[in-house]
Amino acid sequence: MAEADTATRPASPYDRIGGREPIARMVSRFYDLMEHDADYADLRALHAPDLTPMKGSLTDFLMAWMGGPRDWFEQRPGACMMSAHKNVGVTRETAEQWVSAMRRAAEETLDDPAFVEAMVDAFSQMSMGMARNAG
Repeated sequence: MAEADTATRPASPYDRIGGREPIARMVSRFYDLMEHDADYADLRALHAPDLTPMKGSLTDFLMAWMGGPRDWFEQRPGACMMSAHKNVGVTRETAEQWVSAMRRAAEETLDDPAFVEAMVDAFSQMSMGMARNAG
């Protein structure tokens, strides 16, 4: 791509919010909420006792999903979030808890309300799809 093309190309969501650090902060806050807020108890019960591996995985997934480094996909050829959660037992209630906790985490850590709203809307659609496809 020519230098002029790069300069006029719109920033990716990853670039718009500032890269890895803001995503990692949001993910950390999300898991803190899930761990300590009783409103997310059913969601927490779907996860292993040690959330550390999930923090790294979700951070890497969101970085790639937002147009940043694609390590998550390169390490899991052919994987997608829908198939990864197919047999987890996602219900409409746990999907709603996930979206609620992500909304809170994003609102508390990202300084871009319009971006947060668009991202949470996409998360809502994705999580409801997981609930419908859970088997």
